[in-house]
Amino acid sequence: MEFKKDLSLFDVTNIIVGSVIGADIYVASAIIAGLLGPFSLVIWVIAGIFATVIALVFAYCSYYVPKVGGPFAFVSEAFDDFFGYLTGWSMWIAELISLPVFAIAFVRYLEYLLPLNTPGEILVKGIFLFSLTSINIIGVKLAGRVNDVLTLIKLLPLLILIGAGFIFMVMHPSVVAGNYHPFVPLGVSATGTSLVLVFWAYVGFELGTLPAAEVKDPKTTIPKAIIIGMSIVALFYLSTNLIVYGSVNWVDLASSSTPLILVGGVLLGTAGTLIMTIGALFSVSGSDESGMLGTARLSYAMSIDGLFPKIFSHIHPRFKTPYIGLVLQGTIAFLLSIYSPITGLISFAVFNLAFAFLLTCLALIVLTRNTEKQLMGQKVLPWIGVLICLYLLYSTSIFDKVVGTVILLAGVVMYIFFSPKQDIHHLKEMFLTEEAIFVRGMAKRERFLGNLMLLLYRGYERMKQRLHRRPDNRA
Repeated sequence: MEFKKDLSLFDVTNIIVGSVIGADIYVASAIIAGLLGPFSLVIWVIAGIFATVIALVFAYCSYYVPKVGGPFAFVSEAFDDFFGYLTGWSMWIAELISLPVFAIAFVRYLEYLLPLNTPGEILVKGIFLFSLTSINIIGVKLAGRVNDVLTLIKLLPLLILIGAGFIFMVMHPSVVAGNYHPFVPLGVSATGTSLVLVFWAYVGFELGTLPAAEVKDPKTTIPKAIIIGMSIVALFYLSTNLIVYGSVNWVDLASSSTPLILVGGVLLGTAGTLIMTIGALFSVSGSDESGMLGTARLSYAMSIDGLFPKIFSHIHPRFKTPYIGLVLQGTIAFLLSIYSPITGLISFAVFNLAFAFLLTCLALIVLTRNTEKQLMGQKVLPWIGVLICLYLLYSTSIFDKVVGTVILLAGVVMYIFFSPKQDIHHLKEMFLTEEAIFVRGMAKRERFLGNLMLLLYRGYERMKQRLHRRPDNRA
């Protein structure tokens, strides 16, 4: 059947913004402060540019491979199933590694309200991860509703922080100037490491790219939406960090495991600390819940494509969700949350993401080689993306490179000995039809900022209509 093109520039921009902005801001600011001080603001700009380039590459890939979606599908189309598998394997590892980051952050912010000993921390991490796992097992519809609630609630504290922060900067310019001086107190030797960590905060754009069959005039709409959406994200991140570094000295930030509670206390006193604590708990929960859903979907899609062990495609008889994959990823995330440092987890996730993004950039070069279609910058952007990915891989730690290579080889072994190599046709048809992709794409509109932005847009349109009607009524 002919596929209806329902998504406008506003819709796609909304999806991109909603896919990227999450709980990362509650985690990354303090880490980068200890590496670069206020100069971190520059890194947030550069990382935003890096992410925008890679996001455009993903968007263009979805334009040329519109009916399947996902980076492993893009690479499979350009090369073959093996390289597609390597891409999907790296993406899955990266997304899996990100899940315990939020469990660790949740415990850190919870301890402001409820001090915990080590066994208590482990217990809370387990409850946090397996509760969200259970929600995803019970059903995607319930998971989507929970995510709507969590993500809408987490927006308000950040907006309060930004508003109070700008008032503080106007009223206390000398304090702000003192916190920003010197601007580069630690030099720039940690720029590469900092870029790796900040780049992670922009990740999520790969979840926001859609099959082009869903988009009105995709040739112009997709690149415009990516640029506008990533610009909004960068502005949001920069505004938050401008206030964070302006209101609290970078030395104090670097020593804090809950930086936004510290900033909230400076700006709004006890009320501010409480607001930011609650906001962080909701934000972290929302990010991890949606991350679990995306990670399970990736392993499920690869399994039904014959590229991943068949066990990941097992469907719960009642709830119709890939419950074994969800339980396995929840268990692994729990173990990692106990034994792994948060900085190491982020860096290792970016190593795997950079490898997957590198293959995706190379795939776009192949996909556009013999096409007459011309998207803005489609010949140049993938080469810039290749350089960005190589720089990110280079900037990760020796541990990341060694262990990442070992895990990549382990993935090859899994592919050779455990993957079925044959499609599970009846599941694949249900998952990869245009109708199924459209339903998943439209569901993304309900994610972070989606409902709120839509309401604001509709309110603006109604107000504009009323203003136009007034002269007619008077006449």
